[in-house]
Amino acid sequence: MKKFHLRDIFASGNFGLFVAALVLFAVLSIFSDSFLTSYNMYTIGRTLSLYAFIGLSQALVLVVGDMNLSVGAIGGLATITAGYLIDIRHIPGWLAVAVALLVGIACGVFNGLIITKFGINAFIVTLATSFIFTGINYGFTQGFSFVNIPESFTLLGKGQIFGIPSLFIFLIFCLIILFLFFRFSIAGRRLLAVGENSEAAKFSGVNVDKIKLLSHILSGFIAGLAGVLYISRMGTSSPVTGQDWLIISFAVAIIGGTGLSGGSLTAFGLLIGAIIMVMIKNGLVMLQTNVYWEQSFLGLLILVAVGIDRIRTVYNQKRLLS
Repeated sequence: MKKFHLRDIFASGNFGLFVAALVLFAVLSIFSDSFLTSYNMYTIGRTLSLYAFIGLSQALVLVVGDMNLSVGAIGGLATITAGYLIDIRHIPGWLAVAVALLVGIACGVFNGLIITKFGINAFIVTLATSFIFTGINYGFTQGFSFVNIPESFTLLGKGQIFGIPSLFIFLIFCLIILFLFFRFSIAGRRLLAVGENSEAAKFSGVNVDKIKLLSHILSGFIAGLAGVLYISRMGTSSPVTGQDWLIISFAVAIIGGTGLSGGSLTAFGLLIGAIIMVMIKNGLVMLQTNVYWEQSFLGLLILVAVGIDRIRTVYNQKRLLS
C-alpha cells in the first residue's frame, strides 16, 4: 500500500484551495458587517455559479494543453442569439436556448477545425475568432440590447429554493456530471491523457486531433450555456456580454487547479476557484476599495495563480523523479 504523506495534499491542490477559501471567508466576515447578510450570500451564490461555467469553458481546452481566447465572444454571440429570438421573433424560450447552444457548439467546431486541420496555434486562432464573433455580435445588434425577456425565462437565474439560488443548484448538478464524465467516460479520460502527454496518447491509439476538436466543441457549448444563463440572471440580452469573461475564465480555471500545460481538471477545484474569485471581487466592494483598481488586482491574481500552478508542476515533477 502506498504510504501517505502530508505533501500529497499540496500536490493535489484541492485541500489548499479549500483552506484558502475558508481563510478568505473568515477575513471578509470579520472586516465587513454586510458580507454575511442573506442578500449578499444570495448574490455571491448566483455570481459564482456563472463564473464557474465561464471558468469551465476555459478549463475544457486548457485540459488538453490549448486555450480559448474567444469564450467571451462566444458567450456574447449566444446571448444575443437567444435574446433576438425571444424578443424579436417571439420564439419559445426552450427553442431559443437550443439555437443559442447550437451557436456555441458551431463556434467551438470552427475553432477546433482550424486548429487541428491547419495546425495553427490555439492562441492565434481563438484570438482571431474572438474578433470575428464580437464583430458579428455588434454588427447584428448595432450595439442595442434585447430587453423584452419574459419573467419565466429568468426563473433559473433569479429564483431560489429554500434560500439557495436555483443557479447554484444547477451548477452543482452540472459539476457532478463533469466529475462522472472525467472519472468514468472514455472521452473524459482521453481528454486528460492528451493533456498529460499527447505523444504517449497518440502511440496508445488515441486520435489527438479528434480529442482536441472535442475539447473546443465542449468549450463552445459551455460558453454558449453561460451566455444563456447570463440572460436568465440579468433579464436582458446585451451585446456587451462576455467582454470581461477572458480574465474570469483563466482566473477561475487556473486558481481551481486546471494546469496550463494540460492533464488536470477537477469539478471541486473549479467550484472553489469560482468561490475565491467571487469573494475577492465582492470583498473589494464590501471593503470600499477603489473600483478603478479592480482590473489591476485581478491581473495580479492571474499572475499569482499561474505562479502557484508552475510551483505545483515543478514540485510534482521532482516527486516523480525522487
